Order: sequence, then structure tokens, then C-alpha cells
Amino acid sequence: MLSESSSFMKGVLLGGIFCVVVTLLGHVKIGHGTRARHHEHHHIQAPNKEEVLNLSEDERLELSQSIRVYCIVLVKPKDIGHWAAVRETWSKHCDKAEFYSSENVKVFDAVVLNTNDMWTMMRKAYKLTYERYKDEFNWFFLAYPTTFAIVENLKYFLLKKDPAQPYYIGHTMKSGDLEYVDGEGGIVLSIESLRRLSHVFEDSDKCPEQGGMIWKLSEDKQLAVCLKYTGVIAENAEDSEGKDVFNTKSVNALIKEAMASRPEQVVDGCCSDMAITFNGLSPNHMHVMMYGVYRLRPYGHTYSDALVFLPPAGSDND
Repeated sequence: MLSESSSFMKGVLLGGIFCVVVTLLGHVKIGHGTRARHHEHHHIQAPNKEEVLNLSEDERLELSQSIRVYCIVLVKPKDIGHWAAVRETWSKHCDKAEFYSSENVKVFDAVVLNTNDMWTMMRKAYKLTYERYKDEFNWFFLAYPTTFAIVENLKYFLLKKDPAQPYYIGHTMKSGDLEYVDGEGGIVLSIESLRRLSHVFEDSDKCPEQGGMIWKLSEDKQLAVCLKYTGVIAENAEDSEGKDVFNTKSVNALIKEAMASRPEQVVDGCCSDMAITFNGLSPNHMHVMMYGVYRLRPYGHTYSDALVFLPPAGSDND
């Protein structure tokens, strides 16, 4: 949700402080592919509050209902604790979330991929997702089991972006000439980008499943290579003030960094009020984050969000 002032950040910081307490206790170069049309920038921002307030009530409702996010979580049996935590916490806020596992695990339902290689897992997950859900969802969010996401903030970020355009969004990094989205912060693809990706999967010269130089890269870099051949470029997501919203570290780590570098402005130096992801959380910390983000509220404060993203039908989310 879009929160007044820094109310969201207060909740996240309180959650982060709880995390600290819990912790104390217990360079590839590739050819120039087709250039992306319509938006060639590498940094994109969330809408500011005024843009949303200027929309009519009907426009806000239509926009909020049009954004449908399908969440992909890549898991392995060793991740069973995180798997359970993600299943019980933030994934309930996706319009639909499914876990894609390297092998069958009797404890939880999952789409079994029968491979232990992360690139092959990612590739198969995206391929199956497009085949099954291309007509049902318009945005696709992929995360690792150590990632915590605030899905409402993701939907707000995507509010005025056209999924028919090739978006590839997250926390961007650079390796040689390759700009890619760091998987640890989560990866967002529009339906157009997923469509292009599914097509380039068929071209083994540009996007091989295994073998060759590409096989030596991490899965998030391999994804960027394949997408670049289709004209899709990585774009760093920022709030209206230019702060990153996809984080590859935990709130705990970011607060500690802010306290060391800007002790007089910990909140401003730490994180965006509209942060979408944090990474590197333990299962217990995920539950603490749920408390800080969704439940803890100061009595007497009112919240006048310009729009509301309703939970999926039948959801038991917080």
C-alpha cells in the first residue's frame, strides 16, 4: 500500500530492530542485440504521491485491479526452513505464488523441476510459467527463499507501467559490459519480457540450456544475456527520491551500515519508505518482518492511502 509520510518505514525499522535482537539471541561481452523500444533508460522510478492523488477514484480502482503478480520462488530441499517461512508470510500477498523445487519434497506442494542447477531451474520455471499463465498474469516476480517481499509496494511501483512493454526490473549490477538484475533482490519481468524470453529459449546459440561460455555464469547473469538478445535491458528500480527499492541485504544489515555511515540520519540513510524486497533473512526474521510491516501500528495514527491493493480471493494473508 501507499503509506502517508514514513509510517511504512517506521514499521520496517521496528521490524529490523527486532531482527537485531533475534540475531543477538538465538565480465561477459555479447553482441549488440535488438534495442529495446519505447523505454531505453536504465533507472525507473515509482510514481510519486501526487501522481496517484491526481487520479480519479475510478482510475485508481481500475489500476489497482489490473496489476496481477505471479510469484515464482526457487527452492531446494536444503531450504525447507525458509520455504516454510515464505509460504507462511509474504507469498500469501501475491495474486498467485508457486514454489519451483529442484526435486520432490513430500512436506510441501511444489512444481518439481528435476534439476539441481540454478540456471536450469530458473529457465524451466520461466518456461512453465509462460506456458501456463501468459493469459492470466501481467507481471512475474521471481525470488529466492531468503528474500522477503512487500508485494503491495511492488504493485504500487508498477502502477503506471505498461506490462505490454519489455520491463526487466530489480537491483541492477554490472559485470563487464553486462548489466543485470541481481537475483538476491528479486527479479520482475513484464509479460512482454517473459514472452520474448520464452522465444529466445528456443535459440540454443543465443540462450543455451547448458554448455559454452554462458554455462559458467550465475543464473541471474545468464538471464540478462538471454534477455539482451531480445532487446530487453535491466533497469534499476528506485522510489520517487531515487532510493533503491529492491535490496540485496537484510534490514538489519542496512541499518547497521546506515548507523556507521550516517548515524545522525539512520532512517534516511537506510532504506526507502517504499522498499519492495530485502534479502538474507532467516526464517524467524521473516516472521518478525511480517509483524513490523503488516501488524505493528502506533495507536492514534491514521492512514489515508490513495488506493488499496486487495488480497487475492480466498487468501488468508495478514
